[in-house]
Amino acid sequence: MIQAIGLTSAPRGELPSAVDDLSFEAQPGKVTVLLGGAAAGKTTALRLMLQLERGRGVALFRGRPLHRIPNPTREIGVLLGDTPADPSRTARTHLRMLSAAAGVPVTRADDVLELVGLSGLADQRLGEFSRGMDRRLGLASALIGDPHTLLLDEPGDGVTRREAAWLHGLLRGYAAQGGAVLVTSRDAKEAARIADRVVTLAEGRLVADQEAADFARTRLRPRVAVRSPQADRLATLLVDESQRADHAADPVVGRAIEVVRESGSRLAVYGSSCAAVGEAAFRHGILVHQLADEVGDTSPVTPLHRADGRSPGPTADVPSATSPPDDADPAPAPGPASAPAPAPAPMVRVLQAARAAIAPKGTDTVSDTLTLPIIGATVPAARPARSSTPVVEELVIPRLPAPGPAWPLRYELRRSLSDRTGLFVTVASVLVSLGLALLLARLGDAPVSRVLTGWPRQLPFPPAALGAGLLGALSFGQEFRYPALAPERGTVPRRLALLVAKLLVSGASALALGVCVLTADEAGVRFLFGPESVTSITEWPVLAAGWTGLLIACAWAGVLAAGVFRSTAMGLAAVLAVPVVVLPLVQRMAAEPAARSLAGLPGRLGSSALYQWPSGIDQAVSVAMRLATQPVGSAMALSLTALVCAYALTMFRGWAR
Repeated sequence: MIQAIGLTSAPRGELPSAVDDLSFEAQPGKVTVLLGGAAAGKTTALRLMLQLERGRGVALFRGRPLHRIPNPTREIGVLLGDTPADPSRTARTHLRMLSAAAGVPVTRADDVLELVGLSGLADQRLGEFSRGMDRRLGLASALIGDPHTLLLDEPGDGVTRREAAWLHGLLRGYAAQGGAVLVTSRDAKEAARIADRVVTLAEGRLVADQEAADFARTRLRPRVAVRSPQADRLATLLVDESQRADHAADPVVGRAIEVVRESGSRLAVYGSSCAAVGEAAFRHGILVHQLADEVGDTSPVTPLHRADGRSPGPTADVPSATSPPDDADPAPAPGPASAPAPAPAPMVRVLQAARAAIAPKGTDTVSDTLTLPIIGATVPAARPARSSTPVVEELVIPRLPAPGPAWPLRYELRRSLSDRTGLFVTVASVLVSLGLALLLARLGDAPVSRVLTGWPRQLPFPPAALGAGLLGALSFGQEFRYPALAPERGTVPRRLALLVAKLLVSGASALALGVCVLTADEAGVRFLFGPESVTSITEWPVLAAGWTGLLIACAWAGVLAAGVFRSTAMGLAAVLAVPVVVLPLVQRMAAEPAARSLAGLPGRLGSSALYQWPSGIDQAVSVAMRLATQPVGSAMALSLTALVCAYALTMFRGWAR
């Protein structure tokens, strides 16, 4: 159940609030539609419920506010606007990344792709998807965690009627399994097709909260649906008699008749009644196959079950019912008399229910014609016959295990490995460093350490350090550019776990970049200038530790800065600010006389210790002290400290809001 209580958005200057004191409920097992115009406040209401918008009020999901739900993806499926996905990724890669974030098995990605009819396009780039495919992918993203609740913002906007018919059937099937569905729409006819309850908004306020039958009867334009092999002749006669009635005031036919030709044999007559149309057809000897009062649009539409061109067979392409996935409900213990037949897998049950909502002839429906379901219409609608038993008692939402502690690490690994921009940055950094290393080796006046790192004295930072910073900035910058996890705020520990995963993966990427740079530079210099051009380095521990620390620190600075400023460009700018702004300040401070020299500090620490240190400890402490006293090391430490404090302040302020 979804409960919205007193939702009110923050003031917008002199303009009124987009949502003002909105309260409603969305029951499980039913489809609830938020209906309103372009500026009615529907999207703002959803964003307030998801804590993505500042304001007041409470939104409860099965009795809990969002910040009390430890894993929102497993409770709430969200689709706001277009699918926030990187166009360079494939559909399967995107959903596998989200499956790691939701803490569900990786096979769930293939399950939801099959459910939405995209399994044949799993390896296609998202940038090549059509509008209908994008909406299917967005619905698959919302269903990845098998949530109990769906919040969809105009999911049928911009799609064809066949796509919309499939979508409506899927939502009906999902609700039939006990889920709560909340959908926004601007089309009253669409709301009547799919809704069990319609909540109408205007200028951010609640106008009406009605059952779908009452809404269809009071808000939609009634008409007479006629099907006849002589549709053209009947339409002409009705229009002619209507025009004559304007002069003669004929009470039988009526006035202001509007006839709309919908298909080869189907007419929609507005401003008349079944009795008037039937009498006119009888007087002129016209055969009529269908004559019924309707509300809205019930013209036949064949749902487009799949977008990949494959056959939509009943269950041929879905996982076998006899071998449910690992996260399916455990089968009940067989009774002493006979063992019951195994229940279908969760995705199979949802697919069967969805197809039953728009089932073809021969299924157990109220009507044997394939039409869009219309709530409250007087004609039969192609919808499964509802039993008197409440749907909530048939809840079959899978019980999945709680996500383990490795979920953020798996998510970040899949995100980084599927990011083509990161690969381009790595290759570019290695090539630039190799070019500078060859140039320094050719000049012959630079130390071997600067040759191997590709770091001329004229540059405050080596290219590899900037590349590592950009990799770190992309780690969080891509999250804000393609906010796949935006609706899932979660608790503070959950966001901290994601931050730790990004720091670990970006640090490992920076370390791998450093190794590639050193290897490529040494190999290139040896190949062009001979083995004698690269002499042995006496202080290799200092070089290795300094090189590793510099790259990892730059990557972490990029991660933190991008998280604070919500931009990849700002994350890279923060890394560039270290050598340009912070480093000169540290050098100026280091030029002043120190209170006490740090020379000989490792020896003094060793002599004051209670136990004799191992021989390697003195060397490690000496290397660490030498790096810490370098201006670059001090500048990086100061920058990281400031960014950690800024990120913590930003995160906790956002959570408190």
